[in-house]
Amino acid sequence: MKAIIHKAYGNPTTVLHTGSIDTPSLGPADILIRVHACSIGAGDWHVVRGTPFPLRFAFGLFRPKYTVPGNDFSGVVEKVGPNVTTVQPGDAVFGDVSLVGLGAFAEHVRASEDVISVKPENVTFEEAAASPGAGLAALQGLRDTAGLRPGQHVLINGASGGVGSFAVQIAKHMGARVTGVCSTRNVDFVTSLGADDVIDYTREDFGQNHGRYDVIFDAAAYRPFSQVWNSLTPNGTYVFVGGGDALLMRTMLLGPLRSRKNGRSVKIFMARANATDLQRIAELLSIGAVKPYIERVYPFDETPQAIAFVERGRTRGKIVVTI
Repeated sequence: MKAIIHKAYGNPTTVLHTGSIDTPSLGPADILIRVHACSIGAGDWHVVRGTPFPLRFAFGLFRPKYTVPGNDFSGVVEKVGPNVTTVQPGDAVFGDVSLVGLGAFAEHVRASEDVISVKPENVTFEEAAASPGAGLAALQGLRDTAGLRPGQHVLINGASGGVGSFAVQIAKHMGARVTGVCSTRNVDFVTSLGADDVIDYTREDFGQNHGRYDVIFDAAAYRPFSQVWNSLTPNGTYVFVGGGDALLMRTMLLGPLRSRKNGRSVKIFMARANATDLQRIAELLSIGAVKPYIERVYPFDETPQAIAFVERGRTRGKIVVTI
């Protein structure tokens, strides 16, 4: 099969190339899916770069452990192992293979029942491919990590990005009041997603809005949490979802210490694929409560360029690759 090959860490446009490898073999609980589309997230370029360094303990210390990168995909089931009960050949599905060996940037991907969901009929393959990682991060981060409740006020930093755009829509569906933070060019876009208020960070510092937010969902951290600490209500929660490596390490080290001082809390979050939550994402897509925004669609051979584009930042919504 045709696949994007990854054998060294570095610049996506130099260390990735299109090649031919064997189609994955199946075990008793495995599913073989012909991929129609896949999407690019921040996790993909981090894996290709091998940064931050602790990530290499999972993905290969000196060279990539997995030959084919890629997390999020949509496609059609071709074969199933004898122990598979939830899907059958011909079913359209989508999912996230970040926990089961990657491999989405290829004509076929091997997955398991617990990391996929059936694709709604009214959702395109491109929309479905754009949804797993970003949708799970928004859903699990707001519902489970932040404990967001109806009527609460949530600020979403990075509201125009992949995770942020899902978070705005999911928070609204959960009954929260939503303030989005983005650049000038994305103010109208974030408003169209359903945000009640939008802060243009080039003109206003949301860190000066003291005591306004029950939850700060930071999908684009560019400042230490200590600088926005006073923007939380007395029992508010700051959730670090994405940002620079240095800020991540600082939040990991200092967040627990700051959380002990009063009712506010600092939490670091990483999404984990599971069938139940993917089915919930499918429901939200099906009823139109969430609609992915796809900024660009690349052909398969330009996957390295697509990853490089996402790495530069400022992506509106999601980037999708079609096969």
